[in-house]
Amino acid sequence: MDERDQRYPMTRSIDTPPAGAEPRLIAEQGIAARVAAIVEPVLGGMGYRLVRVKLSGSGGCTLQIMAERPDGTMTVDDCEAVSRALSPVLDVADPIDRPYRLEVSSPGMDRPLVRRSDFERYAGQVIKVEMAVAIQGRRRFRGLLLGIEGDAARLRRDDVAPGEANEILLAIDGMAEAKLVLTDSLIVDSLRRGKTQDKTQDKTQDKTQDKTQDKTQDKTQEKASKERTRVSSPLDAASSHYQNEGE
Repeated sequence: MDERDQRYPMTRSIDTPPAGAEPRLIAEQGIAARVAAIVEPVLGGMGYRLVRVKLSGSGGCTLQIMAERPDGTMTVDDCEAVSRALSPVLDVADPIDRPYRLEVSSPGMDRPLVRRSDFERYAGQVIKVEMAVAIQGRRRFRGLLLGIEGDAARLRRDDVAPGEANEILLAIDGMAEAKLVLTDSLIVDSLRRGKTQDKTQDKTQDKTQDKTQDKTQDKTQEKASKERTRVSSPLDAASSHYQNEGE
């Protein structure tokens, strides 16, 4: 074991999400775990959730921070905002002992599943799972995600060997990695979710614009009313004066 491995032992990261946030059940090891512990509170403070930290390459090292909003969306503008916020924090903390390039990205269609809600949301899709410890003599499984039972995910396997059961329960916190498999069904589902989110955003924008217009109209009407009051007041005073003189 070299000096770098002694400094960053192969242990799962201790997540420190904001109060009330859903924790990740599948986390990083080694240096990536140290990075995750640094960036997750920053992301939480900005309204985002950490999905995964991945360090790849040797000479041209890339640090990938995968993040999302609680609804699963992540735009280019979001990625830029997160990158600007994380760069100075990582510069100060200096968790990586060699030059690297920071890359902030969305989870994508064939995204990793790291939270309980991820497994609930994508029930009915095909996933690949790698367990931290072998089960029934194997670590890798693939199949249709049927749903959650307690703290485990139930899969209907499509990689069954002779004599093995079609379905299996896999503990989520015992998984080293879990991710969606890109299928026609997943593409259709992702497009449908995107259209639903666009409609929701459009409705929100319309409501905001309506409220802004209403406030503007109210202020305009109030201002016009005050102007009419200022113009009419001297005339009323003069009329009252002439009536008093006639008496």
